[in-house]
Amino acid sequence: MRPDTPIQYVKGVGPKTAERFARLGIETLGDLLCHYPRRYIDYTQPYAVAEAPFDVDAVVKAQVCAKKGAVRLPGGRTMVQVTAADDTATLSLTWFNTHFMADKLLLGEEYYFEGRVRGVLTRREIANPIVRTPAEVRRKPLVAVYPQTEGLASGQIARCVESALAVADPLPEPLPPDFLPRFRLPDKWTAVKNIHQPASPQALAAARRRLVFEELFTLQIGLSLLKSRGAVKSGAPMRPTGLTPFWNSLPFAPTGAQRRAAEDICADMAAKQPMNRLLQGDVGSGKTLVAAAGVYMAAQNGYQSALMAPTEILAAQHAATLQNMLEPFGLRVALLTGGMKAAQKRATLEAIASGQADLVVGTHAVISGTVEFARLGFAVVDEQHRFGVRQRGLLADKSAAPHVLVMSATPIPRTLGLLMYGDLDISILDELPPGRKPVKTYAVTGKKRRDMYHFLDDQIEAGHQAYIVCPLVEESESEAPGADQLQAVTTYYTDVAQALLPHRRVGLMHGRLKPKEKAAVMDAFKQGELDVLVSTTVIEVGVDVPNATVMVIENAERYGLSALHQLRGRVGRGASEAFCILVSDHGGEAVRDRLRFLCHTQDGFEIAKYDLEHRGPGDFFGDRQHGLPTLQLADLMQDTRTLEAAQKCAHEVLAEDPKLAAPEHAVLAAQVQHLFERTTFN
Repeated sequence: MRPDTPIQYVKGVGPKTAERFARLGIETLGDLLCHYPRRYIDYTQPYAVAEAPFDVDAVVKAQVCAKKGAVRLPGGRTMVQVTAADDTATLSLTWFNTHFMADKLLLGEEYYFEGRVRGVLTRREIANPIVRTPAEVRRKPLVAVYPQTEGLASGQIARCVESALAVADPLPEPLPPDFLPRFRLPDKWTAVKNIHQPASPQALAAARRRLVFEELFTLQIGLSLLKSRGAVKSGAPMRPTGLTPFWNSLPFAPTGAQRRAAEDICADMAAKQPMNRLLQGDVGSGKTLVAAAGVYMAAQNGYQSALMAPTEILAAQHAATLQNMLEPFGLRVALLTGGMKAAQKRATLEAIASGQADLVVGTHAVISGTVEFARLGFAVVDEQHRFGVRQRGLLADKSAAPHVLVMSATPIPRTLGLLMYGDLDISILDELPPGRKPVKTYAVTGKKRRDMYHFLDDQIEAGHQAYIVCPLVEESESEAPGADQLQAVTTYYTDVAQALLPHRRVGLMHGRLKPKEKAAVMDAFKQGELDVLVSTTVIEVGVDVPNATVMVIENAERYGLSALHQLRGRVGRGASEAFCILVSDHGGEAVRDRLRFLCHTQDGFEIAKYDLEHRGPGDFFGDRQHGLPTLQLADLMQDTRTLEAAQKCAHEVLAEDPKLAAPEHAVLAAQVQHLFERTTFN
């Protein structure tokens, strides 16, 4: 079968299962073969019974010594128990509603049992273990566990992969031929077979090393192509105008970091190539002001600007802030969001097309097909990690090679940032504006909740407001919470917040509210009509309510430190002292260490570094890898040397073939395009 064969024709799939695979982004046989395992059950190093670690999945090798018949439990369930043992201890094995598993076991025979080990030192137990014979282990010593989705378990995916491997044509080789001997890498087809069905830990290590290099090499090729797109000549050539009038118009003095970043941007915009720059700044460092300086320079050269924000609330806030900054120069700011009325949207689109709007601020609506700019020269993407690379490209496509600035409040250690953002130059705001006080941060347990609410009441009595971020029931792939998340936040709102603050005005915000409803709640909070806002993580990055002095985060252990730092940044924006209270009943020492670290650290870059080192990039960047294509195998902390080598090799290839037009690069070009969600590189 060819790699582009639709997945439904693979044995064991069919149309309904194909729909489930589509939720994982798997539509073809080739996609399935490149859906790599997330971990492996290693049967080559089984534990003795007494040495098996508690409360983690482990493989134990033991001999069956006793079997009991099935017992019917209240509610209709059946239970079967088997006792196994080795020289160190006994192991109790229990199955519920699957007695046929125990029926297959023979007294006196040795087996491998895999599952979560519980019990006491001399008697361990595993509920519903997976059982394998020594012969099965010899045939397949490492068993793959796959990323799964509802209705499609790892075991079913593994069976489909096995069927696909049996009938698939070898996958084409995307790497240049000389790379394989140069880096001692196996070919693509060998690596794919060994990543799914490794014959040994050594074969697995070689396959992973090859596929990690390929993944990072493809990523770096794609980022370099994005950076070079239109680089021959800028579509918006500008003359240096100087920013002195802009700085003098402000009611405060900008920081040195803001001035340096703005000068970098203006120098880029006056160059022959279009700017492609990342502006990183900690919470409250003043990125919007730097963007406004770029808008000012573009306007002085007769060009329009656009700013794309991830939410309507944040877009409206940016529009108001930028209007104040740019009004002294007669510049007109237009707000464009999906929730606008038809007549209002029509008038705004006409103002953009005619050039009457100097700056357009909006959500995804800014990149919709109906938006036409008269003369777009400067495009800003706020909160880069909330948008994919493709969306960023669509904004740039609204004009012939405009200057692009992407902004992020999530600090990344500089070395890693330079490697990740291979398509962007980087400016960093490492100073906070004068007057910003550190937010006092405390970690408490749920037992202190009543005392904490007394403190909230005192803050409200003093004329201040508070946020409460509610327990996150489960991570959801979508922006909107699931039904159980909605239930959790509403239950907390009624049973805890309203009950403990009966005489205060408490508002509720969650992802199931319509944009207009969210805006109404947020406006009420901004206007001081609410004392407390109970919310899921819908509290937007960048939302600015100077009167809010307390941020309470329930179940704080569920978040990475960088996410907690972002939420903490919602308070401390006024003149009053501000507080962040992290509530967690988690008893783990590692969790307590993380929360203690946050209590004593205000530096976002140090926090990001700690998060990366202790939780890994998956937790730090989230599922979308900070706006980049999702990486399946590569670990951006552990594979830094491979990333550097991949970046160097990408530059070598593109130096000889800048557009991957050569026939020998056809497979590589197709793979790059597929990785970047079918983005085209013109």
